[in-house]
Amino acid sequence: MAGGWASDDAVQEQIDSSIEDAVARARSQLPKGESLRHCEECDAVIPEARRQAIPGVRLCVNCQAEHDRENAVYSGYNRRGSKDSQLR
Repeated sequence: MAGGWASDDAVQEQIDSSIEDAVARARSQLPKGESLRHCEECDAVIPEARRQAIPGVRLCVNCQAEHDRENAVYSGYNRRGSKDSQLR
């Protein structure tokens, strides 16, 4: 049950919107194009199985793991639903 001017579907719309944003962000980070044979950071050979599994791959497993750790700082905090953002 919604209160005030919010519709009954407001919470679900907020959840759906957060999921759509996360999916769009993940899709934008997918590699595109032809896979490289050597890692663009350390020049290690990228195995054929990895190149077939992930079209457009540019990094070896080790460099990709490091890259993922660096990018894990993103918090999925939804500013749209934040009371703080509504008060400013």
